[in-house]
Amino acid sequence: MFHGGGGFHGHHGGHGRGFDSDEVLGKVYDSRVIGKLPKYLAPVKGWIAVGGVGMLARTLATLAAPYLVSLATDSIVGGELGRLAIIVIFYVLASLFTWGGQYLESVYLAIAGQAIIYRMRTEMFDHLQRLSLTFFDTHQVGRLMSRVQNDVSQIQELVTQGILTLLTSVLTLLGIAIIMITMNPRLALLTLTVIPVMILATMIWQKFARQAFIRVRRAIAIVNSQLQEDMSGVRVIQSLSREEENMEQFDEVNRAHLDANVTAVKLEALMMPMVNFFTGISFAIVIIYGGYLVLDGMMTIGVLIAFLLYVQRFFEPVLELSMQYTELQRAMASGARIFELLEIEPDIRDKPGAIELPPVSGEIVFKDMSFGYEEGKNVLHNINLAIKPGETVAIVGQTGSGKSSLVSLTARFYEVTEGAVTVDGHDVRSVTLKSLRKQIGIVPQDPILCSGTIEENIRYGRLDAPREQVVEVAKMVGAHHFISRLDREYETPVGQRGLNLSAGQRQLICLARAILADPRILILDEATSNVDTNTEHIMQRALRKLTRGRTCLTIAHRLSTVVKADRIIVLDKGRIVEEGSHKELLARQGLYHKMYQTLSAPGIVV
Repeated sequence: MFHGGGGFHGHHGGHGRGFDSDEVLGKVYDSRVIGKLPKYLAPVKGWIAVGGVGMLARTLATLAAPYLVSLATDSIVGGELGRLAIIVIFYVLASLFTWGGQYLESVYLAIAGQAIIYRMRTEMFDHLQRLSLTFFDTHQVGRLMSRVQNDVSQIQELVTQGILTLLTSVLTLLGIAIIMITMNPRLALLTLTVIPVMILATMIWQKFARQAFIRVRRAIAIVNSQLQEDMSGVRVIQSLSREEENMEQFDEVNRAHLDANVTAVKLEALMMPMVNFFTGISFAIVIIYGGYLVLDGMMTIGVLIAFLLYVQRFFEPVLELSMQYTELQRAMASGARIFELLEIEPDIRDKPGAIELPPVSGEIVFKDMSFGYEEGKNVLHNINLAIKPGETVAIVGQTGSGKSSLVSLTARFYEVTEGAVTVDGHDVRSVTLKSLRKQIGIVPQDPILCSGTIEENIRYGRLDAPREQVVEVAKMVGAHHFISRLDREYETPVGQRGLNLSAGQRQLICLARAILADPRILILDEATSNVDTNTEHIMQRALRKLTRGRTCLTIAHRLSTVVKADRIIVLDKGRIVEEGSHKELLARQGLYHKMYQTLSAPGIVV
């Protein structure tokens, strides 16, 4: 919407077969998907069994009803009132079985379906949280949301409705055919001669319908993408007065969606008349030939009526099967994508035999370390750096020099390509991720707040912290002043992504959150680059107090913020080219001196 292609975010390819293809339809039967369903069915097999019994009872009662009508009709014609009364009782019982079976089927299959959704979404949420950052670097969040929401719902429909509807329809078709053949084989076979023709017509319809439904899914995916893009970038759109142009673009994709839906509706509308047409032909066969048999005394009027009722009911499951065909394909495709996602192993995980990292003093060593996001394309080369406990080290360099990559490796968000990163002598790969990251606090460049109150956001990393500590930390970082002026103070909701607070206020809350967790190592990833000068001064004063006794790695674009660091590391094209104090580096008149001279004006960043 911001341009003719895909917006701000580029499209990244996914793993395997169609992971990122929401519009793909799968096979009607996928053994790989079906083979994984028992794991989710086992906990709810009792509910499914009860629902299945209800479905069977309803189906049998439905099959019995026309036959009972046949017997009742013949009893009336023959004047057998006693027999008629018994048949009526059985008909009432059949109706009760229909009602009771449908109730059991609807309730217990719905409960089973919700339980499956709950377990599957919980498992996917847990799995997504454990996947490495490399995975999220190459997959769009919107498509991952679709996996958790839409695809799981499709699987639930498959398990609780699709398969049982398929079984019910097949059972109904077989039951009607058997009953009709039992009642009058010749009339039954003559009536069922329309079935091959209808199957052929349905297959032709499916060919066109499949393409139409795929087109609808593609169209709605594009509409959703454009809508999400516009909503996310509404400030940019309004600032550039792009409303009219964007409206034209959205109208274009929205109209394509309308056209796709109109085509699909037209095709869908053909199905019911087609079924009615074949039902009418079968009716005509029954009336003409069945009427002849009745007049000739070879068949009773009751059997004729039963045949008409069975013919009417025979084509209902045929219609259901036709409509269910595409749903089964869609569900199988959803299942394939879900299980493919669940099979992705995190790149970063605890090694076998990983130990708990004991409380650290904060020594960090990069030894002959190289790293690249892609194989054969390193962004850091042969880094050798030793950081003492309690030392404040600033990392500076041009954009793309590898600053953020370097600090990300400390918390093992990525795996080094060569060499090692150690904390207090422990290779970060030899300790558990949880014990490592509990001792590292990170304040990112973009302050990320969660839904909830200010207090809940500060306590995010330490839920057991009392209010007194929350307030104390807020005072330490300079956030208490603005929080106390809010109507609800610490109970103030932060709003969507914290947009009811300024960037500086959000950053102070993020800093308080990191400090409350009491980390031994503090990483500041350009934490002051998006705040105003006054807030920067507040944060710098707070940081001088808070970093005492803690090892601090700080990435800074504003060189004015690093002059008081114990040591400054200068990166260029992924290599350490200079290191020393501010004065030492200026005296060398190297790259740092050049950067400082060029960017010494307040507020200038690199």
